[in-house]
Amino acid sequence: MSAERVTAQYNEEFRTPGSSLPTVAQHVKGFPTLAFWHSEYLARPLFVAEREIRQFADDLQHLIETLLSLPDRMFGGDLDAFRSVLGISDGRWEAIRGFGDVLPPLYGRADMYHDGTSFKLLETNLGSESGAWGVAGEISRATMEVDAFADFARRNRLGYADPARAAVEVLRRFGARVAPGREPVVAVLEWRGGLRDYGELWLNFQSALRSAGLDILVAEVSDVHERGGALYLGDTRIDVVYRAFVPDQIAEEPDGWDLVAPLLRAHRAGGTLMWTPLSSNMFANKACMALLSDPARRRDLSEDECRLIDRVLPWTRLINTDVLKTDTDLVDECLERREQLILKVNARGGGAGAVVGWETDDATWRRALENSAAEGCVVQQRVIPRPEVVVDPVSGKTEEWHAAYGMFYTPQGWAGTWAKAVPAGSASIIGIMANAKARSAAVFHQSELPAWGEVPANAAK
Repeated sequence: MSAERVTAQYNEEFRTPGSSLPTVAQHVKGFPTLAFWHSEYLARPLFVAEREIRQFADDLQHLIETLLSLPDRMFGGDLDAFRSVLGISDGRWEAIRGFGDVLPPLYGRADMYHDGTSFKLLETNLGSESGAWGVAGEISRATMEVDAFADFARRNRLGYADPARAAVEVLRRFGARVAPGREPVVAVLEWRGGLRDYGELWLNFQSALRSAGLDILVAEVSDVHERGGALYLGDTRIDVVYRAFVPDQIAEEPDGWDLVAPLLRAHRAGGTLMWTPLSSNMFANKACMALLSDPARRRDLSEDECRLIDRVLPWTRLINTDVLKTDTDLVDECLERREQLILKVNARGGGAGAVVGWETDDATWRRALENSAAEGCVVQQRVIPRPEVVVDPVSGKTEEWHAAYGMFYTPQGWAGTWAKAVPAGSASIIGIMANAKARSAAVFHQSELPAWGEVPANAAK
C-alpha cells in the first residue's frame, strides 16, 4: 500500500464514529516530554514510504559530502576565496577559524518539500544549532501511545526513527575520546541571553535525551569557566559542549571573544570537545547550494554527482554585488522568472530576509535583488508542496495542508523525520514561528517489511 493509500485509509478510520484517532493530537499536546514545546499539532501524522525517505537520505549524504569538498574542488583549497564568495565577513571568519576545525561532521536537519513526485532540498541546516531534535521523536512516541493509532500502525507497517536516540549515540561516540568507559558529561551551551528565547527548545531536547538514556546540562556561555584545560559548570566538569551558538554572535558582541575564551582554551587543550565545529555554519551557508546547482561552476564534479544534485536540489543561483555587475544574463533571468523564484539571504535562517517573488511586484523584486546582493543571497526555484489531506476533528471537513519536512542526519546516516504544516495557500514560508496557523506533525514511514513502532534509524534497508 502506498503512502497515499495509507493516508486515505487513516482519514476513513478517523471519520468512523467512536474512533479514538481524533484524540491523537490532544494526547500529544499533553505528553510530558513535550511540555516545553508550545505548538499546536496537526490532526494526523504524515506518512511516507520508507524506501523513499531512505533513498533521499542517501542522496542527501552524498550531496553534503560533495558540498564539503567545494573548497578543494572549486577553489583549489583557498578557503579565503571560498568564504569571500559565500559573503562571510572578516569577524565571522575569525570566529570560525579561531576554533581550528574546518571540515564538520554530517550532523543537522535538512528541510525539504515533497512536490508530489519526490523530495526537494531547501536547506541543509548543517550543525548542532539546528533545532527540533528533541521534538520529532517525542511527537511520534506520544502518537504511538494512543491504542487506536498503535493498532493502525501495526496493520500498516508504520514506524519512526527517534532523532534523540541518534543524537545520544553520536554524543557517546564523540565523548568517548575524553570520557572512555563512562558516560560523557554533555552541556548544551547557548549564547548569553539565548535561553530566554530558545530555552524551551533546549529543555525539550534535554528531556528527550534523558528519555533516550543520556542526561545533559543546559546553560549559557557566560555560565561556564575553564580550569586545568577543561570547561566547568559550577563544580561539574564538561566533556562535550553541544554548541547552540553561531559565529555571528562571537563577532557581533563587543565582548564576544571574552565570552568564549574559556571554551576556546578548553577546546585547544583538548579537555573539552565541541560538537559541532563553527565551520558547520560556513557550509550551511545557502550560497553553497548555489555553487552546486550552477552548471557553470561544477566542471570538476562527476556526471553522477551532477545528476544527484539536479535530482535533489531545485534550481538555485547566487546573487551578490559581483554577480549584479558582471552577470547581466542571470540578473535578467531572475527578473523575468520572478513568479517562479524565492530570494533567501545566505546566512540567515527561519525565513528571515526572504522575499517571495510570486507575492511581489516587479519593482519590489528588483529592489530586493539589489538590496540583498550586498549581504549575499540566493534565488531558488519555487517548489509547490503536494497537498496533505487532513480531516478536521471538529467539523469533519476535509482540508488540504502543505508540509515542510525536516530530516535529521548524523555521520551514521538518516536519524528520523518530522514536519511542520500550514493550511494550503495560507503561507509561502512554512514555519512554526512565522505562521500562527502552523502545526507540528509526526512523520511515520511505511516499511515493506512487517515492522512497526520505533525502529533503528540506520537499520538495513
